[in-house]
Amino acid sequence: MAVDLLLGLQWGDEGKGKIVDVLTKDYDIIARFQGGPNAGHTLEFDGIKHVLHTIPSGIFHENAINVVGNGVVIDPVIFKKELDNLKKFNIDIPARLLISRKAHLILPTHRLLDAASEAAKGKAKIGSTLKGIGPTYMDKTGRNGMRIGDLEFTDWKSKYRALANKHEAMIGFYNVDIQYDLKELEAEFFQAVSALQQLKFIDSEEYLFKAQKEGKKILAEGAQGSLLDIDFGTYPFVTSSNTTAAGACTGLGVAPNKIGGVFGIFKAYTTRVGSGPFPTELFDEDGATMGRVGNEFGATTGRPRRCGWLDLVALKYAVQINGVTQLMMMKGDVLSGFKTLKVCTAYQYKGEKITHLPYNIASENVRPIYTEMPGWDQDLTKMSTAKELPENLNAYIDFLEKELEVPIKIVSVGPDRKQTIHR
Repeated sequence: MAVDLLLGLQWGDEGKGKIVDVLTKDYDIIARFQGGPNAGHTLEFDGIKHVLHTIPSGIFHENAINVVGNGVVIDPVIFKKELDNLKKFNIDIPARLLISRKAHLILPTHRLLDAASEAAKGKAKIGSTLKGIGPTYMDKTGRNGMRIGDLEFTDWKSKYRALANKHEAMIGFYNVDIQYDLKELEAEFFQAVSALQQLKFIDSEEYLFKAQKEGKKILAEGAQGSLLDIDFGTYPFVTSSNTTAAGACTGLGVAPNKIGGVFGIFKAYTTRVGSGPFPTELFDEDGATMGRVGNEFGATTGRPRRCGWLDLVALKYAVQINGVTQLMMMKGDVLSGFKTLKVCTAYQYKGEKITHLPYNIASENVRPIYTEMPGWDQDLTKMSTAKELPENLNAYIDFLEKELEVPIKIVSVGPDRKQTIHR
């Protein structure tokens, strides 16, 4: 049985959590394969808004087992808060949530290192969420990290102490003023670890292999977006993991020939949180309207998102490197009311017109070339079938499908799981 993937195709915040929630009824297992609590997956149903950071977005469905894969980095403190927030919904967490022994732990000193590193960069900072993600992945690749499986052994605290001591020495190296009380942070951390130890730890690659042999349907859930991939994103303004389809293989232990459908999520426009190049970014009233109507604030950080027109050059690139088989367009409702829509279909790059994503898309190198299309005025949020969609929206979708050469199967017209139109 093949494993389907669900990925973001822009700079994150595309609405993956909602779509996982919508699709979970068709799957037995939802498996998160990379990233950490810098992700914020927002789900809305029954009048309640839920924000998850590490726990997979299928947790609200009784039919699905949720797996936190080996490619994920886990902050026990944030994880415990997520668990506490779920208690009021009477979810049988131990029965529905499994954690890979090979997933790495974010220590309090990882967060402090993150803050020290960003402070030392000054104006060149990358816009880290300061959750300790980068330093944790650095320890992972440097072969110094702590993993979930270590918590099953009695000497885990000595391993923790050695790594924390090393981090404190590194914080001193940055020579910046970072105020902290490590004993207080550790007390909260150790308490959260105790809560984490009540859950079931598994050899997730073996678990998923057996599930495939048994014919179980598995959906792999990504975090962030393809343009934040450590290899293929807008480096260095990226995250520290592989957010693309290949990350599901390394982040879950799924063989490449076992990958089935690749579902790509994108917004009808483009947003970005934090620093980094953004060719179609708007600084006018149109950009402000997108941000206001789309409620464009980071689910994890609360930071306002930068907004701009849809960048088809970047989106086509993401479709290609992921092997996307079907697309899902989010927040179509936000574009209602614009008389004219613009879509970036090429770049002016160093005096040449190009239609591929170049090595450097900084504003001094790239100028977007737009195709204009008529907008629509209708309120989409009450619509439930493709037949109801405005003619100009259908023309917009048809144009995107032709350019991307991949069908758009879902159009989201609001945050609630019911505001989802299948085409």
